[in-house]
Amino acid sequence: MNQVKMSKTAKKILQYVLMLVLTFMVMLPLLWMLIMSFKTNPQILSEPLSMPNSFNFDNYIRALNTLDLPRLFVNTGVIAIVTLIIELVITFMSSFVISRMHFKNKKLKQSLYIFLLVGLTISPFILLFPVYRLTILFKLTRTYTAVIIPYIATSISFNTLLFVGYLNTLPRELDEAAVIDGCGIFRLVTNILVPIAKPVIATIIIFNVLYIWNEYPFASTLIPEQSKYTLSLGASMFKGRYSVDYAGMVAASVMILAPQLLFFGIFQRYLVEGMTAGAVKG
Repeated sequence: MNQVKMSKTAKKILQYVLMLVLTFMVMLPLLWMLIMSFKTNPQILSEPLSMPNSFNFDNYIRALNTLDLPRLFVNTGVIAIVTLIIELVITFMSSFVISRMHFKNKKLKQSLYIFLLVGLTISPFILLFPVYRLTILFKLTRTYTAVIIPYIATSISFNTLLFVGYLNTLPRELDEAAVIDGCGIFRLVTNILVPIAKPVIATIIIFNVLYIWNEYPFASTLIPEQSKYTLSLGASMFKGRYSVDYAGMVAASVMILAPQLLFFGIFQRYLVEGMTAGAVKG
């Protein structure tokens, strides 16, 4: 009996040690970036693994003087909010059609679903040049629309995968009962399915907000005006023609990353619940 208890205790201790090691490995890049934000440029280049000579906030002050952080946050927030509203409406309704509506031709339904998922196999950056040419053709380069439309397009496949997987788990008796009570399609979606689908909606919001927050290739190509820069573009302002302010760049990256970690920490439980409901059950 004692041996069994000792075996269970040793197993639990091993699990905790393994968890601590994995957590440290995940946190190490963040800790290293935080330490580097207090170093000078010569120390970063010559002694990247050493501790800073002094812990002062000169790099952060220089980063705040270089960047218009409130404006960057507003630009990123506007793009993220507009993108999320449009893409959630489009992808939820299309997923509703695929999951809940009856098709006379079942192959057409399957083909439509596969077509919407094909985007998962294509890197959006392959389409960067065609998107850039279309943006110039429609004269959208000086507007937020230049990046909002590509962000919506690149989110369709992922959103469809989660929405269809989640909606397929819901009993069709809900739809039938709503229709019997005189509920139309619009009310069925807005009053019944959307409230039930809150976990997967929250998951999609989290993923897309973090993607837009960190996305750089589309933003750097399609946003030429500094007044419309996003947060990811702001970090690139420390790179000059002949030199790079690494210390200022790292300090700015820490300030840009901190709200993401807070956002992810607050909504983490919704992320786990949504991924479980939409992906595992589906």
